Amino acid sequence: MRARRALLYMPGDDRHKIEKALTLDVDCICMDMEDGVAFNRKEAARRTIAQALHELDFDRSERLARINRIGSGFEAGDLDAVLPSHPDGIVVPKVETLEQLTWVGDRLETAELTHGWPVNSIRLIAIVESAKAIILNLTHITTHHRLDALIFGAEDFAADIGAIRTPDAWEIFLARSTVMAAAAAFDLQAIDMVMVDFHDIKKIRAEARFGAQMGFSGKQVIHPSQVQPVQQAFTPDSESIDAARRLIEAFEAHQKEGAGAFSLEGKMVDMPLIRSAQRVLERARAAGLGRL
Repeated sequence: MRARRALLYMPGDDRHKIEKALTLDVDCICMDMEDGVAFNRKEAARRTIAQALHELDFDRSERLARINRIGSGFEAGDLDAVLPSHPDGIVVPKVETLEQLTWVGDRLETAELTHGWPVNSIRLIAIVESAKAIILNLTHITTHHRLDALIFGAEDFAADIGAIRTPDAWEIFLARSTVMAAAAAFDLQAIDMVMVDFHDIKKIRAEARFGAQMGFSGKQVIHPSQVQPVQQAFTPDSESIDAARRLIEAFEAHQKEGAGAFSLEGKMVDMPLIRSAQRVLERARAAGLGRL
């Protein structure tokens, strides 16, 4: 599973902005056919995304396309337009049931078989952004075999429950935590909420850092200025990597001697700390920091 520290949305009807995204060395470029595109520009977005997938070199950036919600009347045409160009994944917004993902997944498999591509080569990413999705159905949604990641849609969730958004975001903290924990339970990536004030770089750094501390693997971004601070927040620093490496090396040495828990640098070490250290090194490797 590739790293998704920053998932950057680009309006699918704007070729110039898609090409700009290619210069940012961002983990994921999500070309949008949903909220970022006006109703009278949906068809233009389909054409532009299909052409971009076919013509442009995305290098290491994951190539994603966000379709319109299931039931909107646009979703089938969205898939018909972009699947022949083989995106790496399809982002499905406003997911509330497993059946919605099954509907999309069946069409992905049909495209793969039709074109002779490996089955499951096109992945699914679900945006959950309602009380029904997060409180009632999340454990079912996460069982779909194509699913790679859950995205938390904070703004839609707040609107759904009638919450008033605040700078500290405590009104959506329970749902935010639930999405992250469900992703961990099913070995999925968890992508944190958008920060809509893209001019406030200090705040995006703090919000991304807090998301990483919560356990999220990445964050949605909506402006090029957000990419670097978000990717930095979800990349372990050299001090954390060195500490994790020392801990793993000490653990392996004590295992050879038949020891269980042990003391290192004045701290008692047991398996939860070992697992945390392993995750630090996994994140570092996923971020392309070499062999660790």
